[in-house]
Amino acid sequence: MTKQQTIELIRQRNQSASAEFLTRFDERALDVYLRRLSTISNHRGRGSRWVRETTSPAVTTRSAA
Repeated sequence: MTKQQTIELIRQRNQSASAEFLTRFDERALDVYLRRLSTISNHRGRGSRWVRETTSPAVTTRSAA
């Protein structure tokens, strides 16, 4: 799938995301986001699962200046 096709699919699921904003991201990031959108749009409940990508930290901190 091309980057443009991925952006179009994302915009079908999230109409508030502008094409201009989405073009800033690489294809891998867009693919991860599209999979996330697809997961949350499906049935929710006990059987629903989402696995965080390993590149995304679970906890972040910020030190005071």
